[in-house]
Amino acid sequence: MAFTNDQLERYSRQIILKEIGAKGQKKLLNAKVLIIGAGGLGAPAALYLAAAGVGTIGIVDDDVVDLSNLQRQVIHTTPDVGKPKAESAKETMEAINPEIKVNAIRAFVDSKNILELIAPYDFIIDGTDNFAAKFLINDACVIAGKAFSHAGIIRFKGQLMTYVPGQGPCYRCAFREPPPPGAVPTCREAGVIGAMGGIIGSLQGLEAVKFIAGAGDLLVGSLLTFDALKMEFRKVKLKARPDCQVCSDKPTILEPFDYAPAVCELKP
Repeated sequence: MAFTNDQLERYSRQIILKEIGAKGQKKLLNAKVLIIGAGGLGAPAALYLAAAGVGTIGIVDDDVVDLSNLQRQVIHTTPDVGKPKAESAKETMEAINPEIKVNAIRAFVDSKNILELIAPYDFIIDGTDNFAAKFLINDACVIAGKAFSHAGIIRFKGQLMTYVPGQGPCYRCAFREPPPPGAVPTCREAGVIGAMGGIIGSLQGLEAVKFIAGAGDLLVGSLLTFDALKMEFRKVKLKARPDCQVCSDKPTILEPFDYAPAVCELKP
């Protein structure tokens, strides 16, 4: 596969990186990434993956753009209010990079469709805002053997980790079960500073690029946390639990299932 002149110019700043190079850029152009959630986390991830030249990007969201979203969900603009988020995101991504293919999927992700949704993709980005969805995505990716990036934000704090099959712990190794109802404040009660989505969501996009290109070290076996008020990053080591319900040698979760809707954990 030879680059066109436009591609050489568009991706020149990446191609000159020894960790990416022409080989890594070709991998990106041939890669497929699915982003679940076109909100505060999914928005920056989608923008940077489109700009980086990831050849096929799927973006799943069943919601429409609301005025309150625009404080942090930077892939949408004021004229997009009322438009399906997946379609709004697709338009912005294609405006940034007309070469890529964007699959806009307006759907609610649940146990009935998640395995089918993730099947065609190489890497999954969890941009959701509730525990039920995060455990669902984790379980489905482990069962299907898919690498994925988990992240969440709330107030001035954020966190993320990466799972790669056979290389480290999954989300359930760190968090066995969703918290009981009422244990976590609601999205509207807690609030979130908009730039947190940009910081953490961009890091998710970066993890996807590194995974595809084979560059550097991923957040496998580590939970990276960020406190914006203190301007402190902290990396916490995670261990795979030998009794993990889904990623251990003797799993008890053999297919995805849905938890009852609960209070949202981290608002993207």
